[in-house]
Amino acid sequence: MRVWAVTKRIIIEMLRDKRTIAMMFIAPLFVLTLMNFLFTSNNNQKATLAVHHVDSTLVKNLPSKHLQIKQIDNQHSAETNIRTHDYAGVLTQQGDKLQLTLQNSDQTKTALILQGLKTTQVKLKMQAARTTMQKQAQALQQLQGQLGTFMQHAQPQTVSNYQLHTKYLYGSSKSTFFDTLLPIMIGFMVFFFVFLISGVAFLGERTSGTLSRVLATPIRKQEIIIGYIGGYGLFAVLQSILIVCFSIYAFKIQLLGNILNVVLIAVMLALVALTLGLLISTFADSAFQMVQFIPLVVIPQIFFSGIIPINQMAGWIQPLAKLMPLYYGSQAITDIIQKGVGLSTILPTVVILALFALVFYILNVMTLRKYRRV
Repeated sequence: MRVWAVTKRIIIEMLRDKRTIAMMFIAPLFVLTLMNFLFTSNNNQKATLAVHHVDSTLVKNLPSKHLQIKQIDNQHSAETNIRTHDYAGVLTQQGDKLQLTLQNSDQTKTALILQGLKTTQVKLKMQAARTTMQKQAQALQQLQGQLGTFMQHAQPQTVSNYQLHTKYLYGSSKSTFFDTLLPIMIGFMVFFFVFLISGVAFLGERTSGTLSRVLATPIRKQEIIIGYIGGYGLFAVLQSILIVCFSIYAFKIQLLGNILNVVLIAVMLALVALTLGLLISTFADSAFQMVQFIPLVVIPQIFFSGIIPINQMAGWIQPLAKLMPLYYGSQAITDIIQKGVGLSTILPTVVILALFALVFYILNVMTLRKYRRV
C-alpha cells in the first residue's frame, strides 16, 4: 500500500505537469521525424567536375545523375580553377594518363566523383571488350566461309548472356542510411528522455521538500524507490511503446522480427534510464547541474550505441562499450528489426539490462540514506 501511495502520487503529479508530458511523448517523435527528413531528403546531390582536354568518349560516359560536367579551356592550374569556380574536382588528361584534382571539402562530392570515374572506366572496358568480341566474331565468320565444308560442320561457340539479379538479405534497394540509423535512435530516444525527465522530476521532489516529508514517514527506502520507479516507469513504458510504434509505422521501415520484442528491449532500456536518472539526480542540487551530467552520462552512450562501428575503434577503447547499457539495447533492437532475431537470441540482452537496473536500484537505496534525517 505504501508503495502504491508513492506511485499514485507520482502519476497524479505527472498528469498535472502538461509540459513534462509533452516533452516526454512529443519531443522524441519530433526529433525522429526531423532526422528522417535530414537523412532521406538529400538524394539528388550533384558534384561539379571540370574536365580539360579529356577524351570525349570518357566524358560522354560519365554518369550525369550525380555529376555535372564543365568543359574548361584555360591554362590555369587545377587548384586555381577549383578555388575560382568552386569545382568539386578537375580532371585533365595527358596521353593515356588522367590527373584528377579534388577539392575534398565535401567528402560526399568527392565520393561521387571517384565512384563516377570508376564506373565509367569499367563501362568503357566492357564496351571495348564487347567491340573486340564483335570484330573477332566477324573475323571468324569470314574464316568460316573460306574454310568451306570443314567449318560448316563446326558448331559455333555460344556466349552466355549473363543477367544479374540482385538480392538483398536485409532491407531492399530503397533502404537509406536512416533505415540503418533508426533502430539505434529508437533506443537512444527512449534512454535519453526517460533519463532526463526522471532525473529532473526526482530532483524536484528533493528541492521542494516532498522527499523529506515522505522520508519522515515509516516508509522504507526500498519502498520509496520502488514507488518512484512504478510512477515514472508507467510513463516510461507508454513512451517506449509510442516511440517504437511511431518509428515503425510512420517511417514504414521493414520489420523482420516481432514488434513485441522491440517493445521489450525499449522498456528495459527505459527501466535502466529511469533508475540511472534517479541515481544521478541525487548528486545534483539544481536542474542546471542535472543537465551538466548529460555530457558525462548520455553522450558516451551515443558513441558506443553502434553509430560508430565498435570494431573500427581503437582496441583499448572497445571494452568500454560493454559498460554502456545503450550498446546492448541498440544492438538488440537493430538485430530484431533488420535480422528478425527472436526472443531466445535477445534474452541475454534482457538479462544484462535487468542487471544494470538492479545495480542502479541498489545504489539508489544506498544514496537515499543521506536524505533520511529521522
